[in-house]
Amino acid sequence: MSTPLTLETIRSAPKVLLHDHLDGGLRPQTVIELADASGYQGLPTTDAGVLGGWFRDNANSGSLVRYLEGFAHTCGVMQDEAALVRVAAEAVEDLAADGVVYAEIRYAPELNTAKGLALEQVVEAVQEGFRLGERRAAAAGHRIRVGTLLCAMRQNEGWLRIAELAVRYRDLGVAGFDIAGPEAGFPPSKGRDTFEYLRQQNAHFTIHAGEAFGLPSIWEAIQHCGAERLGHGVRIADDIKVSEADGTAELGRLAAYVRDRRIPLEMCPTSNLQTGAAPTLADHPIGLLAKLRFRVTVNTDNRLMSDCSLSSEFAALAETFGYGWADLRWFTINAMKSAFLGFDERLAIIDEVIKPGYAALSA
Repeated sequence: MSTPLTLETIRSAPKVLLHDHLDGGLRPQTVIELADASGYQGLPTTDAGVLGGWFRDNANSGSLVRYLEGFAHTCGVMQDEAALVRVAAEAVEDLAADGVVYAEIRYAPELNTAKGLALEQVVEAVQEGFRLGERRAAAAGHRIRVGTLLCAMRQNEGWLRIAELAVRYRDLGVAGFDIAGPEAGFPPSKGRDTFEYLRQQNAHFTIHAGEAFGLPSIWEAIQHCGAERLGHGVRIADDIKVSEADGTAELGRLAAYVRDRRIPLEMCPTSNLQTGAAPTLADHPIGLLAKLRFRVTVNTDNRLMSDCSLSSEFAALAETFGYGWADLRWFTINAMKSAFLGFDERLAIIDEVIKPGYAALSA
């Protein structure tokens, strides 16, 4: 008989994470200690348990202002090289302990320069932390590999500068580029020169689209900018009509294109509920999109704010939609196929780690 599917057994399964923000995944105790070391003022409490609850409650408040207040604190304590190394290393250790074998962690370097660090110093410190975290995870018996995505903030200028940084450091572990921040009013087509540069450099990029804004955001990300993946992409469901009579689905032209081209959707269920992209998990489009065999991947987005792990996201989906090991394996292989990693390396992780891991659990 197969291993019962529980949070603990899911934690033992090999998993792949493509959408995780570094500044959204700090340990509460680390935030407190870094604030004390740097002189950062303004934390609501110095009790780690209470602080973790404060971040979670703000994220669940329905208020964007309160949600973003949490990031002001995490970014506020990530303004020197030692802090960046520590935060990056701990992120890798935490993911590895959760059974993640490959992750792409993203952050916006411009948010870590308030005390004078150059963009290059930020990137090099984070890369040092990721490598340190990989070594510590290996010493603890956990295999993990981490790639970096550098984000430009879509409400700011300088997208091309961050894209050039991603290309400059791609041989040192920077896997690609992203734009993050508010979708409404800041369409991805604003930076067409940036995406043209990335294509000319044979560089990978994903674009946050289809979360807070609708189908036009997705259409621009794909057709104007050439996005390889969609960050969230929840609103692609707006282009699908489901018959109330028999449950059959009719795909619009954009939805059909996304599915036909196997454009990966970086879906983050808990975070999507907090931002209002779906009212409940049962109503989240991930159920429909997985059933229709879109290239769906499951992600955490902000582990601190959403009080989640990739294992807890899988467990919640399994409980809500009745998923079993075969479904979790499918999500995981989808993610590994979609990673910004060389084909041979992706294939090796699928064949040598993911497939044997799920075979052992489902035997």
